[in-house]
Amino acid sequence: MYTPKYFQVTDEVEIFSFIEKNAFGQLIATVGNRMSATHLPFLVSEDRSRLFAHLAIQNPQASELEGREVLVTFAGPHDYISPTWYTSPGVPTWNYQAVHVYGNVTILNDSSEKRWVVDELSKKYESFNAEPWVPDYKDTMLGAIVAFEINITETQCTYKLSQNKSAQDRAQVIDKLKGIGSTALAEAMERNES
Repeated sequence: MYTPKYFQVTDEVEIFSFIEKNAFGQLIATVGNRMSATHLPFLVSEDRSRLFAHLAIQNPQASELEGREVLVTFAGPHDYISPTWYTSPGVPTWNYQAVHVYGNVTILNDSSEKRWVVDELSKKYESFNAEPWVPDYKDTMLGAIVAFEINITETQCTYKLSQNKSAQDRAQVIDKLKGIGSTALAEAMERNES
């Protein structure tokens, strides 16, 4: 990912915190001779060395993942930035937050490993629910998915949040973003100021 130095984030804690908050990513890999993407929720291992997910066995990516290098992208808030929002000269641009993760895939064939991935994803995404759904998968249901882990080899992180602009311009961009309802991006810019 092209990242000018002033937009680059290298703090591992920040990067993996971002992934946890924006864990619905895109698994990108070649299928045959063509790029393919699948949108999936991911889990991060406690030691931040692996990602976990599963996809339908009918998904064309499923049969070609084992041992392959893949790219997983995670996106956060983003929006158009008008040059009219600056006091100094500028050009139209886009502010955003993104993380790219590269790694090698290992298929989890054991039914207990598959069940663990499904259970952990369910725990994470049912946590808001006063009466969370508890998975009760039969082995035949688990047979319809391919669970996998990605051993992370590289992370790249870009927070393009007007860091190359003056404090006054950044403040104006934040105000304009709030005005159009892009509050998540405005809040990300405010956090980045501190």
